[in-house]
Amino acid sequence: MGDGKLADITWKGSLVIEMLLLVVVVLALPCCIVCQMSSINCSIYDDPFPIPHNFYQPGDLLIGGIASQVIFFNNPLPFIEHPTRMVFDEPGSITKNYQHILALAFAIKELNENPKLLQNISLGLYILNSYGLGRMTFKATLSLLSSQQKLIPNFSCDNRQKVIAIIGGLLSEISAHTASILNIYKTPQLTHGLFSLAKSDRKLFSSTYQMVPDETYQYRGVVQLLHHFRWTWIGLLAMDDDNGNQFLQRIVPILSDNSICFAFIHKLPKLTYIKEMADLIGKEMELYPVVMDRKTNVFYVYGEPPAMVALRYMIYLAPLLLLPPPGKVWIVTSHWDFESFAVHSFLDTDSLHGALSFTVHSNQPPGFQDFLQTIRPSWVGGDGFIQLFWEQVFSCSLTHEQEDMKKTCSGEEKLESLPGPLFEMQMTGYSYNVYNAVYAVAHALHNIHTLGSKYRKLEEGRRSDVHNIKPWQLHNCLRRILFNNSVGETIQFNQDRELVSVFDVTNWVTVSNTSFARLIVGRLDPQASPGKELTLSDDKIVWHRSFNQVLPISVCNDPCQPGYSKTKKEGEKFCCYDCSPCPEGMVSENKDMDVCVKCPDDHYSSERHHQCILKTTIYLSYKETLGLIFVMLALSFSLVTALVLGTFMKYKNTPIVKANNRSLTYILLLSLQLCFLSSLLFIGKPRKVTCVLRQITFSLSFCVALSSVLAKTFAVVLAFMATKPGSHMKKWVGKKLAHTIVLSGSLIQAVICTLWVCISPPFPQINMHSQPREIILECNEGSTAMFYCVLGYLGFLALVSFTVAYLARKLPGSFNESKFITFSMLVFCSVWFSFVPSYLSSNGKFMVAVEIFSILSSGAGLLGCIFSPKCYIILLRPELNSREQMIRKN
Repeated sequence: MGDGKLADITWKGSLVIEMLLLVVVVLALPCCIVCQMSSINCSIYDDPFPIPHNFYQPGDLLIGGIASQVIFFNNPLPFIEHPTRMVFDEPGSITKNYQHILALAFAIKELNENPKLLQNISLGLYILNSYGLGRMTFKATLSLLSSQQKLIPNFSCDNRQKVIAIIGGLLSEISAHTASILNIYKTPQLTHGLFSLAKSDRKLFSSTYQMVPDETYQYRGVVQLLHHFRWTWIGLLAMDDDNGNQFLQRIVPILSDNSICFAFIHKLPKLTYIKEMADLIGKEMELYPVVMDRKTNVFYVYGEPPAMVALRYMIYLAPLLLLPPPGKVWIVTSHWDFESFAVHSFLDTDSLHGALSFTVHSNQPPGFQDFLQTIRPSWVGGDGFIQLFWEQVFSCSLTHEQEDMKKTCSGEEKLESLPGPLFEMQMTGYSYNVYNAVYAVAHALHNIHTLGSKYRKLEEGRRSDVHNIKPWQLHNCLRRILFNNSVGETIQFNQDRELVSVFDVTNWVTVSNTSFARLIVGRLDPQASPGKELTLSDDKIVWHRSFNQVLPISVCNDPCQPGYSKTKKEGEKFCCYDCSPCPEGMVSENKDMDVCVKCPDDHYSSERHHQCILKTTIYLSYKETLGLIFVMLALSFSLVTALVLGTFMKYKNTPIVKANNRSLTYILLLSLQLCFLSSLLFIGKPRKVTCVLRQITFSLSFCVALSSVLAKTFAVVLAFMATKPGSHMKKWVGKKLAHTIVLSGSLIQAVICTLWVCISPPFPQINMHSQPREIILECNEGSTAMFYCVLGYLGFLALVSFTVAYLARKLPGSFNESKFITFSMLVFCSVWFSFVPSYLSSNGKFMVAVEIFSILSSGAGLLGCIFSPKCYIILLRPELNSREQMIRKN
């Protein structure tokens, strides 16, 4: 259904709402009687304007209480004072709160029957109703501090009975009104409802003790609850009064600081006059399109009873206006209980199925349910509440004076037959606080009674200390009170006079349209270490039926999947965002990551950028195919070189071996042998020794080989020039010059290598950045300049040899090697000139492979071009290997 259509139906339904409410009121009025109970704190005496519905039981010492609750009135003046009673036009009461009164009476009964506490002393109680009105609260409080017969503050002529402590009230306003008077007299007040005090107010309310932990702890618990279920997009509803405004001022910054956004804030009206209900609820139905937003599945409600009444009316009227019922998760503060005014018992509870709330911790004192089963309308003559309570919850009349009642009460009706919103047999959290508050006062009195001389001196002729105790003298004991109650739980106050207790996380499960069940699914412990205050049992939670027992989702948009990060939307709240893919090398492993994180150097990002994968470590290994090929080639060439050397040594006296300096031939073959074997140093895991040896061995061995080739070339040129008549070159012909060329050429390279090792030698390194998915184990050349100096010097020797050999290629001689040397130098230069760009353009093991290939191919070129023709003659054409043949050709 579109929003426009929904709004249209809402406006058109305002008349329907008013008509329905009128019908409801007409039907409900016959069973609506003046009664309202909740917090406890009043006493009634015979004054000209008595406070109705008093509960009185005598005792040596009295504990006062005030019962109060919100009430509906049709008259701007909610009551008319009368010498005997007050008349309300159209009130409604929360009958469930009668249990608070019964809890106080039960605790007093237990204490008076307990021989271990307050021996020879009995406790009594006064309970008065304040009706949730400041005027009545002040009057009730003054009544407790006055004579039993006269409402005169600071005057009490009855020394037999005195009020020593007050318990109440349920609502913070009632507690504040009461405390403003009690603090003057320093009379202890134990509030059993929420009453959060700022630090600046603690001195002002110095006589107040709170039986519920500070409300701030609930806010922290809600934040942890939202984080636990990943709910970041919620609706906020609060009552349209000072308390609701204060709640919003406190919770909005807390939510923002914890990355939680609110989709909307709506203030629920206080329904004060029935004639205003149609207009107010009609306006509330304008909220319905917002409530039905699919993104917002979680609502946090500041759930004082009047606000919840307005909310339940809205939910109840939705189907009547052809609107779909909302299936949401309601998170409610501990102010709210699943309760109804008697006139609201018709309201459907199913839409609140699965609601979660932080309720005041409760337990079940033994014998309390048996005590409730004994309750009858005439059980105590002093109970001014029970008759009206009985008539409302059972919709009957006890006095036969109300003709509009359909039936007469028998007085034997069972409380356990009542639905939960009207009355519960299990002790609720606030009733449990009343019970513990009574025991706290009793233990304080007991400590004074047993250790009286420590607290005040006894006067001659006076009764024992506890009979003469002043209310202000209880404070010292109350602050330090420490005892275990009847269920074994420890009762004590902290330094802020708050009860050291916990909140229960309650899951409200509707059993039928009029009843429910409480499921305790966790707890909020303010004393736990930060971040661990909330404990939950997810598997126990029952969600609203619309979610099919699947965890509800309440976010502004779908979460970003792994591999994406959140990007803020301009003009939107931070909970609404776009999802951007992570750049290369960065990942987001979880959903809804604020930023992508860079992978460690030894990892790389997956293709989906959702995880970091460990890089593969690579180097040219003996175990891989390429490494094995190079090993086989190196060993093969080395073997061939050894065979050639052996052949030349065997045929050393033949002319072809003697030609061009036999010793140079041996040096050349040995250096080539070393060149081939040096390539093996490039294979395997790089180490410090091998990194240094591989380049030095390679460069020196090739330098010796090239120097030998150069010496051979010069020997050919000098031998030809010495044969000319009158030539002076004969003195240069011989081994001395050749050895000098080899030695000097090799010495220069040795000096360069020595400088390289001394300045910046090669070393092994782990290269993590050249390849995105691989870690390369390689040898860093140290000084790149020295590396290219070595190669450059080899190139210089090769070019000189090539040039000289090329110029001497046409010189006569049967065993002239110039042509072969020219071709071998051409191959050598071609290999190493192509090596440089290939080396620079490759990396990792392929860079090493390029160098090994260059070493093997250039060495093989020298070996093949220079020695293969000679081996061919020595082995296959021995007839050509003779002096005669050499002379004939010359």
